[in-house]
Amino acid sequence: MKNKFYKYIQELQNNITSKLEEIDGVGKFHEDIWERKQGGGGKSRIIENGAVFEKGGVNISSVYGHLPFEMQQYFKVPDVDFFACGLSLVLHPKNPMVPTVHANFRYFEMYDKTGKIIDQWFGGGQDLTPNYLFEEDAKYFHQVCKKTCDEHNSTFYPKFKKQCDDYFWSSHREEARGIGGLFFDYCKSSEEMSLENCYHFVTDVGNSFLEAYTPIVEKRKKLDYYQANRTWQEIRHGRYIEFNLLHDKGTLFGLKTNGRTESILMSLPPHAQWIYDYHPAKNSEEEKLVNVLANPKDWV
Repeated sequence: MKNKFYKYIQELQNNITSKLEEIDGVGKFHEDIWERKQGGGGKSRIIENGAVFEKGGVNISSVYGHLPFEMQQYFKVPDVDFFACGLSLVLHPKNPMVPTVHANFRYFEMYDKTGKIIDQWFGGGQDLTPNYLFEEDAKYFHQVCKKTCDEHNSTFYPKFKKQCDDYFWSSHREEARGIGGLFFDYCKSSEEMSLENCYHFVTDVGNSFLEAYTPIVEKRKKLDYYQANRTWQEIRHGRYIEFNLLHDKGTLFGLKTNGRTESILMSLPPHAQWIYDYHPAKNSEEEKLVNVLANPKDWV
């Protein structure tokens, strides 16, 4: 399974980066191949200062070895070895009217000291983080997520949508990072689903990413904006950074397992602001977004 899934994420990385370069028209992804001293490595593809994407990364990795003590405590397991591979992407567009997007698709195995697999699972998801709320875009993104889930199980979308809202909640701010999407973890063999079923579900969500996101980019990338809109975008970028550094488990896992720091922190936007006790003007478009972030809603 690990070889099968790693081949899939290699193909997915190629498909996504090719389409994003086509949409940008100027920016190209720079490829950075790296190795992890303790075992494994990855291939980071980074785009910066494009016509559409100010910064972004579509990275794949495959790492293995001894599970660090901190992660043993986190997973509540004894001294074990592990293998993990996945694709992780974050895109920060230049135009404040185009939303930031994040997606992650991953597979994990644990082994005892004889090399026997003692646990294995998939995880992943995709979520949207706008600076300005276009409700039709939010509905469209969630409709694609729901359609993909419904092809496997009608309970998946409401379950994984709620898990996404819960996971991307900035408790110190009492607001969501964005307008959500899907988040799932520990998708493993059970009476209801085989590991092969989990593979097909996760890869179908991965295959839906371009369908969910690129039409929104095409629709919004040429909209006019002003410096005030950029300032608001940078304030929202500050909140994005806060979540990723304080709460995100993927960031924690990558750093604790001696992953490549530059690739892990490629999720951070290039420009951000922290204005003391900032509140948007009453009844403004900015306040409209903040109200939704404080009270996540059902979009479909």
